[in-house]
Amino acid sequence: MRRKRSIWSLLILVCLLPFTAACQPARLGERDVFAPVRAEHGLVVGEEALAVHAGLQVLQRGGNAVDAAVTVGFALAVTYPRAGNLGGGGFMLIYSARTGDVTAIDYREMAPGRAHRDMFLDREGQVDPELSRFSHLAAGVPGTVAGLALALEKYGTLSLAQALAPAIQLAESGFVVSPEFSEAIKGMAERLRQRPAARAVFFKADGGSYESGDLFVQRDLAGTLRAIAREGTAAFYRGPVADQILGEMERNDGVLSRADLAGYRAVVRRPARGTYRGYGVYAMSPPSSGGVHIVQMLNILEGYDCRALGHNGAAAIHRMAEAMKRAYADRSRYLGDPDFVSVPIHWLVSKGYAASVRQQIDLSRASPSRNLGPGVPPREGHETTHFSIIDAHGNAVANTYTLNFSFGSGIVVRGAGFLLNNEMDDFSAKPGVPNAYGLVGGAANAIAPKKRMLSSMSPTIVLKGGKPFLITGSPGGPRIITTTLQVIMNVIDHGMNIQEAVNAPRVHHQWLPDELYVEDGLSPDALRLLREMGHTVVAGETLGAASSILVDPETGMRTGASDPRRGGLAAGY
Repeated sequence: MRRKRSIWSLLILVCLLPFTAACQPARLGERDVFAPVRAEHGLVVGEEALAVHAGLQVLQRGGNAVDAAVTVGFALAVTYPRAGNLGGGGFMLIYSARTGDVTAIDYREMAPGRAHRDMFLDREGQVDPELSRFSHLAAGVPGTVAGLALALEKYGTLSLAQALAPAIQLAESGFVVSPEFSEAIKGMAERLRQRPAARAVFFKADGGSYESGDLFVQRDLAGTLRAIAREGTAAFYRGPVADQILGEMERNDGVLSRADLAGYRAVVRRPARGTYRGYGVYAMSPPSSGGVHIVQMLNILEGYDCRALGHNGAAAIHRMAEAMKRAYADRSRYLGDPDFVSVPIHWLVSKGYAASVRQQIDLSRASPSRNLGPGVPPREGHETTHFSIIDAHGNAVANTYTLNFSFGSGIVVRGAGFLLNNEMDDFSAKPGVPNAYGLVGGAANAIAPKKRMLSSMSPTIVLKGGKPFLITGSPGGPRIITTTLQVIMNVIDHGMNIQEAVNAPRVHHQWLPDELYVEDGLSPDALRLLREMGHTVVAGETLGAASSILVDPETGMRTGASDPRRGGLAAGY
């Protein structure tokens, strides 16, 4: 699971060093040889080296954290197409050093206007996963272009054309294929070869695969990026790119319309917030479930002496698993698009509700998920990428965005060169029926026109004394939430440095199925005790990939760590 960085990746880093003389990339290998990257000024941590380097150059030239984040976001659409995207959506958290405020930008995809509750059911009323995952009906209205542009307009200093320049160059001139890039395409080859436009982008003219060392050029994507640089978001949502998206829909019985594209808006929201042992926790609010449930689980676990219990001992994991189960049970009933349903956020993140949940937890025995359900409020009126950035002034960004599956639906917009998302599968196609990630939902997350589907993406910023302390987030579907939770606890409760916190073995429980997933590296005794407590332990899974930054509150030193589970780069100056 904890794979070493390939020789190829190390060569890329060596090539980057002349451009970032003070950059010290984290070495990947066994846990005791990891060296987190330290920086006095700016720091960028992400899953793909070329995009991270593009963001770092923005910081070195005087751009702020938002400028760098938008540059990285567009660059990843070129260099990391399995998750970086123009055809998907996501969430961004921004900390302003000037005001001390944390702002959330919601650029999650939306259901088309002709979407309806039963659109993925067959004649027998059963969910047809092929329709919700791999057809043109699977695409929500993309939000990435609007969201990145909104962030830049409100909080950045660069023009959109300036932020797009590195991505345009990478698409137009190409970049050298790494082993990881080649393997990712080969892993999805069967799906990508089914569509002519995708086949033309991801395979050679003779049908062969791109191998390590090949040059990968994307001229259609470069044209799309140039159109956006020239005409702004109008090119994507009302202009020539919109025409290409609509042509793709019309040829393949899609329902996404011109009005859907023209009407899409990214939204500024208030983040979910709470406290944990004196730290302020800010995370993405609905339509993400992540922020609410990270705060909820921290509230529950705050009532235990987690430091005294020790890291990843059976007693500590048992308490985490029981908190996780109950949060995911609540997710199934209450979480959805706040523009469509009333989400009881204040109750879910309250210390009082956490105390009542804690009273239900048997400290010696696992609670069977079949006996658990969502709480009752009082009566009152597998593919994503994350990056974290902090600039010299203390402005910070945590951004997570996605196409849903690796390479989304596998459908490329002909002539435009980018993949469509399959986020419609994140709705509850039928109450009580799990989606591709095993998550069970209900009416709050049912399909409706112009509604944003529920997400687990959880970009998170933790403050100490009103200033950034920890900037983190992860890919991984429902495991994003528990990954982010454990990085926070590893730092605050167990005093780990950021690379230790990111590397440490993780666990995950999502209520249904009633299984406790654990990574390699836990002690056999802990696993035995957990099974004796009644947990169904599933070992060997890899959980998340947290790109994180830690700021020393005493010295102000910034330390970044990329996750060895996927590699990536932490680069600073």
